[in-house]
Amino acid sequence: MDPVSQACFGASLSQSFVNNKSKQLSALLIGALAGMAPDLDVLISSSEDPLFFLEYHRQFSHSLMFIPFGALLCALFCYPFFKKKLSFYQIYIFSFLAYATHGLLDSCTSYGTQLYWPFSNERVAWNVVSIVDPFFTLPVIIFIVLAVYKNNARYAQVAFVYAIVFLSMGTIQNYRAENAVYDLAQQRGHQPLRILIKPSFGNRHVWKTIYEYDGHYYVDAVKLLLGTEYITGSSIQKLNVERDFPWLSMSSQQARDIERFSLFSDGFLSVSKNNPNMITDVRYSFIPNHINLMWGIELSKQKNDDGEFEAHVKYVIKRNLDEKTRKLFIEMLF
Repeated sequence: MDPVSQACFGASLSQSFVNNKSKQLSALLIGALAGMAPDLDVLISSSEDPLFFLEYHRQFSHSLMFIPFGALLCALFCYPFFKKKLSFYQIYIFSFLAYATHGLLDSCTSYGTQLYWPFSNERVAWNVVSIVDPFFTLPVIIFIVLAVYKNNARYAQVAFVYAIVFLSMGTIQNYRAENAVYDLAQQRGHQPLRILIKPSFGNRHVWKTIYEYDGHYYVDAVKLLLGTEYITGSSIQKLNVERDFPWLSMSSQQARDIERFSLFSDGFLSVSKNNPNMITDVRYSFIPNHINLMWGIELSKQKNDDGEFEAHVKYVIKRNLDEKTRKLFIEMLF
């Protein structure tokens, strides 16, 4: 999730174990730093390989096995600032509790987290909360601040319990969305090969649904309030590298980059309708029932001096949200 959510969720657990009321602020600060720390893996990048960072983001630093070591690094960093108020053991415990929340919280989103590294490279995605959700974050912030203001760990405990209940309730909406997408596919006479469901940006009632059938991805949205309302979308052909890029050598670096991007995207890839050399991650779009590029990779036919295709693909991000798109999304929500 976003750094603010990670910080306040980590802090809520650290503050919940404070026995001395005067240490609430220290627990909040240590917990917030340790709660965000695993995302320092974004600094692992390569100027020559645009996809290098994708392989390490939400990898070892987010795994369950790395928690004791990550917490130790956080404690060593925090110790000089808090040694007058806390022992190293206390700093480590606060760091451990907060650091432990990060990978689990990220796994609740749809991005994918290598929670079981190094034993498995599986990207865990429980799809119960959006990467940014103010209804999750704001109440937690209010309660952890109250815990400091009132010098009472009860408020932090309420914050943590609220966060857990909020995430748990997402499983109910996930279940409803799953039933809805199967019903929609049945109405069309389709038997889905696989499905993906995820909450849209910043809310819990409009969900993006994707299912694969007969070599195509069908992308729709479903609004889940008291009833179920379908917001139909469109479909797009599933990526087939040999068919879509007949000029590309399967032994080339660009072909290997496509495979790397496919692992990151769980195979939900297609060729952009606007650019025949662009491969887009179908899982993400600003409007949940649309198939628009949010990020993807662009291939190049340009050859170097040795007569070979460009070494790596180009990683493309499109996050500019125009007024038309924003208005359409608001209308869909309300």
